[in-house]
Amino acid sequence: MSQLLNTMSALAADPHVHVLADGPVPPYTPSLPAEVSTPVQTVLAWTAGLGLAAAVLGGLVGWGLVAVGHNTERAALAARGKQGILWSLIGAGGIGLTASLVMAFYNMTGKG
Repeated sequence: MSQLLNTMSALAADPHVHVLADGPVPPYTPSLPAEVSTPVQTVLAWTAGLGLAAAVLGGLVGWGLVAVGHNTERAALAARGKQGILWSLIGAGGIGLTASLVMAFYNMTGKG
């Protein structure tokens, strides 16, 4: 193994070794057409906004179920409300994370 490292070190230090500076692929910046850019951003923004609004509404309904379940001594109703709150939080986190990742990858094309 050390012979391989010595050989590689010697090759790296050799001034007569030529390396391709630019590589075989020409420089290219990917981008979406202008006709596609605006509608895609609009659809992504509306989808994320409506999904988060639905998660908030689900959380509010869950809190309502907890309140009614505790006041009427219905443990099953309160437990369902608590599950609804938990799943609303998980859903909102998933929607926010997914929307952020999609927008990050979309903006990497240079047309964000």
